[in-house]
Amino acid sequence: MGYRVVETDAVEPAPDRPCTLRRLSEPAGLERMAMNRFEAAPGEQVPLAYHYHDEQEEAFFVISGTLHVETPDEEYVVPAGSLFAVDPGSPQRAFNPADASETVELLAVGAPAVSDDAHAYDPAEREEP
Repeated sequence: MGYRVVETDAVEPAPDRPCTLRRLSEPAGLERMAMNRFEAAPGEQVPLAYHYHDEQEEAFFVISGTLHVETPDEEYVVPAGSLFAVDPGSPQRAFNPADASETVELLAVGAPAVSDDAHAYDPAEREEP
């Protein structure tokens, strides 16, 4: 059996990100899922780019503030206490709008934890049906 308590504020933020990213998987000893804590001030994007995953399912639980998620078909507004789930192959870009009144804080979980699974998505190249 194994158990761990991780003080997430003590995890150093990742460098060169558009917002504060604390990678929690390694400190928690998680091998089959990716877990990250994000804090995005108004005007900050959560991921590095509009993207999708081949295999990984993602879930964003909004701890505080309001998360906005752009998809090819619409923009979702996800309030605190809500969960936004993304299927593999579904492009999305999570962000906190520039006109937001507060920082958004969220916990992001992805499974399985696979490397080289994220791909950039350009909405301008979208094929219309």
